[in-house]
Amino acid sequence: MQQPLVAVSSDVRQFDNYTWHAAPQQYLEAAVAGAGVFPLLVPSFGDRLDLDELLSSVDGVMLTGSKSNVHPSLYGGDPSEANGPYDPARDATTLPLVRKALERGVPLLAICRGIQELNVALGGTLGTEIQEREGSLDHRAPVSDNQDERFAIHQTISIKPGSCLAGVFGAGEIKVNSLHRQGIDRLGSKLQIEALATDGTIEAVSVKDARAFAIGVQWHPEYWVKSDSNSAKIFKAFGDAVRLHAAAKAGARAAAE
Repeated sequence: MQQPLVAVSSDVRQFDNYTWHAAPQQYLEAAVAGAGVFPLLVPSFGDRLDLDELLSSVDGVMLTGSKSNVHPSLYGGDPSEANGPYDPARDATTLPLVRKALERGVPLLAICRGIQELNVALGGTLGTEIQEREGSLDHRAPVSDNQDERFAIHQTISIKPGSCLAGVFGAGEIKVNSLHRQGIDRLGSKLQIEALATDGTIEAVSVKDARAFAIGVQWHPEYWVKSDSNSAKIFKAFGDAVRLHAAAKAGARAAAE
């Protein structure tokens, strides 16, 4: 089966005396194994990239999680070192990519940092160190050198009835592996809540009246995509949307010939 191309965000990292543009393997593996697509890393070169040309060539966009945070200057927050680390080159690439993808109806899956980028791109704000808020759960990963322990599925969230994700999971409660110290504060325009944690933290959103699949999740379905049915379901839904978009483009080309 043909694998449609999906643009994947990249982090800018310094190691081995080089500047690298990279993405964690779990996301790329989930794209291939869970969504059945061909992940294509997009370097974080901001406005030096022709994003319209990119979006003409791909059939989906996936924003990965990252240790870095969206720079607070982009939503009126506190740009202190405590709220970092930051990756301004990624911000300069992903935020316009989100807006253009939505304008063109290209399917979008935004994970962890990705949901925060989606929210900021649409005018929303982020709350930092949410575990310090009164009544809030501690959403941070447990301290461990074992990644399976850090990404364990343990948190209950409620899927909103009638939402896009209710069509994927069914309405009601599911358990996820949400680990983060930031979260959505003011919801961006055109976004609607899809799922909440038990303390009211927004765990998933969708884009109102989107032309295609456009979902952001705060948890990490990529980590257990091969062994957890709910993790697999969201990647399958994304992959199906990507193939639908690819088929529509192919049909339009054929009709024009």
